[in-house]
Amino acid sequence: VGIGYAAFRIVRAKPQLDALTQARDGEKVVGQFLDRLRENGFHIFHDLIGNDFNVDHVLVGPAGIFTVETKTFSKPAHGNAKVTFDGENILVNGFRPDRDPVTQARAQANWLRNLVLESTGRKVAVRSVVVFPGWWVDPMPDSLKPDVWVLEPKALPAFLAQERETLKPEDVNLMSYHISRYVRAQSKAAS
Repeated sequence: VGIGYAAFRIVRAKPQLDALTQARDGEKVVGQFLDRLRENGFHIFHDLIGNDFNVDHVLVGPAGIFTVETKTFSKPAHGNAKVTFDGENILVNGFRPDRDPVTQARAQANWLRNLVLESTGRKVAVRSVVVFPGWWVDPMPDSLKPDVWVLEPKALPAFLAQERETLKPEDVNLMSYHISRYVRAQSKAAS
């Protein structure tokens, strides 16, 4: 009976374990891709821990400060793996995700904006990006200028290259220094 119950529990937990593994692997792949942006003057931070949440990636560079949320979903067996974004709502293959990535990304950017303000005393804009590795993301019309970018990760460098410089090199270093101090403090607190 005990073995049967254990097997039942394992079979029930497998989908959750698979989803967590897929999310971890997706974040790792995106992180490795984002690390290439260091060549363009960006400082990259991975897995910033907040209160009951984390920010997958933070980019600090000449184009500004960006939070990057990675969303990994299994692709459908048939048909296109497509993401659409109308400036407010995301549809993954025609369905809304259980947790709204746009709301999550905005909250992360707001949290980081407040953290930087508290740490440096300077108000800076923080932009949000939601990336879907391996999925086709429909381009938004040029007339739509949302506060959140929804992209396939490989499109992010081109979007960043089109942004005007908002942070001077000394500002990039200052913001990065304060974010790295926060990361070190969180690491010590977790130990």
